[in-house]
Amino acid sequence: MAKPDLKSYRDRMDKAVAALKEEFSGLRTGRANAGLLDPVQVEAYGSTSPLNAVAAISVPEPRMISVNVWDRGMVVSVEKAIRAAGLGLNPIVDGQTLRIPIPPLTEERRKDLVKLAGKYAEQQKIAVRNVRRDANDDLKKAEKASEISQDEQKKMEAEVQKDTDAAIKRIDEALKAKEVEIMQV
Repeated sequence: MAKPDLKSYRDRMDKAVAALKEEFSGLRTGRANAGLLDPVQVEAYGSTSPLNAVAAISVPEPRMISVNVWDRGMVVSVEKAIRAAGLGLNPIVDGQTLRIPIPPLTEERRKDLVKLAGKYAEQQKIAVRNVRRDANDDLKKAEKASEISQDEQKKMEAEVQKDTDAAIKRIDEALKAKEVEIMQV
């Protein structure tokens, strides 16, 4: 076993933070966001494709998403896919364009979304802590195998803890920002 590379653990922690931001982009706030339609899959030409593979998605105004379908024959499939995605959206068909008004969120729905955001954040914190555990286990093994000294092991464990604290702080900051965004009327 070679000397553990702390950068690989740091990268894994960064990926957990990035994954959280990705999950947050799918959480609906009162504002229109093209990322809201990312989970939508459309039956197209005998296979299932993501919506952005058959249409252009834009946000012309804060409470409206516009989906411009490239193939006229796909409009009905796209409309069905958006309705079936369970996002609570009702597209209005206008030729090859679907206009999707974003309904304002109720207070109760906002609170549910904040809870969901908290759950996502907690999952990523657990992922970061698991990376820390893996790093510490690898450092202990390296020390046992005499590849690093005990002092080096302690110093590297402290660095791993510092990276862990930083990643968790970024997760908390992202969660706070998302909560503010969700509760904003």
